[in-house]
Amino acid sequence: MAISVLIVDDHPSFRASARMLLECEGYTVVGEAADGAAALSEAARLSPDVVLLDVGLPDIDGFEVTRRLVANGGASSESSG
Repeated sequence: MAISVLIVDDHPSFRASARMLLECEGYTVVGEAADGAAALSEAARLSPDVVLLDVGLPDIDGFEVTRRLVANGGASSESSG
């Protein structure tokens, strides 16, 4: 089963490039979001395995989005790298 990914970035060209690269590597991109509020909503709705998250979002920065996802049980608190 492919790993599901939600892409969050305020630049449409980055989201398109990331989607292409991830799908070429066998990941399933289940959604995209352009800001923190949409990221939280989409993560709750889609329950992706991974959230590829920009830290510099226009409304809620990526660090705060991560804190909220972890607090809501919507993401693992583990990280790699």
